[in-house]
Amino acid sequence: MCLFWMKTAQVWRLGVGDMPILPGSRHRPPLKRPVWIIVLVSLVSIFLICAYVYPPRSSTACYMFSSNGCKVFADWLPPAPAREYSDEEIASHVVIKDILNMPPLESKNPKIAFMFLTPGTLPFEKLWDKFFYGHDGRFSVYVHASREKPTHVSRHFINQDIRSDKVVWGKISMVDAEKRLLANALKDPDNQHFVLLSDSCVPLHDFDYVYNYLMYTNISFIDSFEDPGPHGSGRYSEHMLPEVEKKDFRKGAQWFSMKRQHALVVLADSLYFSKFREYCRPGMEQGRNCYSDEHYLPTFFYMIDPGGIANWSVTHVDWSEGKWHPKSYRAKDVTYELLKNITSIDESVHVTSDVRKEVQIRPCLWNGMKRPCYLFARKFYPETLGVLMQLFSNYTTV
Repeated sequence: MCLFWMKTAQVWRLGVGDMPILPGSRHRPPLKRPVWIIVLVSLVSIFLICAYVYPPRSSTACYMFSSNGCKVFADWLPPAPAREYSDEEIASHVVIKDILNMPPLESKNPKIAFMFLTPGTLPFEKLWDKFFYGHDGRFSVYVHASREKPTHVSRHFINQDIRSDKVVWGKISMVDAEKRLLANALKDPDNQHFVLLSDSCVPLHDFDYVYNYLMYTNISFIDSFEDPGPHGSGRYSEHMLPEVEKKDFRKGAQWFSMKRQHALVVLADSLYFSKFREYCRPGMEQGRNCYSDEHYLPTFFYMIDPGGIANWSVTHVDWSEGKWHPKSYRAKDVTYELLKNITSIDESVHVTSDVRKEVQIRPCLWNGMKRPCYLFARKFYPETLGVLMQLFSNYTTV
């Protein structure tokens, strides 16, 4: 065919006088081009069907068909089937989803529930009385005393003790006490925000500042971060599978502040809580210690509503000494400068427990604006009460 067209072109380029005498027509076999076209189309169709059914896996083969590589072919495939959920998981997901999607309970008199987890008498009750003074009707107080019945000196605390039970440091009884406090505080429909405090906690700002900080944002201040070290993911047990995966295991301080919907979710949860009750406790699996109060809520909220939590606690704790317990402040340590420094911190800092000791720093964002992180602080010895009472009006000035 190519030779034929070349000869034809030569004819058109020659003059009339130079035109050669072409030989007479020869007998040609019948034209078979339609058959070859049909065969070619069939081969291409079969090739494309094979490519659809058996997509290429190598990068070279992928790029022959698309500049996007195998992604084009991967998109044709149905998604990998998710694991089958148990009846308990399905029920839990439905309940949690409905609670989180509920509109907030409207209250004409929204209050903050201050929940004190203490062994007995509160050493800073006078300081809290000064903090609450003049704000009746805007807060509620609940006291869980796990060892002995406390003696109260403030009218804001009298008759505010709830039925308590024994609490052992590092054990699930600590979380049981937190849930017991939440259950009692949720009975009051006006309680819209719930703050967990210890007997060594003190306020860093005046009441109005704390009230506005907590009530006028739509998140809960629950500490949650990823620690790949032995005191983080190293405490995870595969017995928590399939409901709790290692990639979701988180760590954080137990001292939370949460909105009402999140408090309801905590009480509604039995599935994930049971996993921590059984498989996150001291002395498990070849001596590994797991402390539920440091892992249950951080992991639970990372799984169910990661966008609804701040990932830091509004209670300041100093872990800079690198010990099992945070730094404790004596009377000689408490100064105006110390308290002002704590109230001015506007970044949350976490350090991983692996050999890298990675420092994770994130700004404390309140409604999208960078603000001081902390409303409360611990651990203060009872001997600091006098100096804290003297400094309160000064260091809490906004």
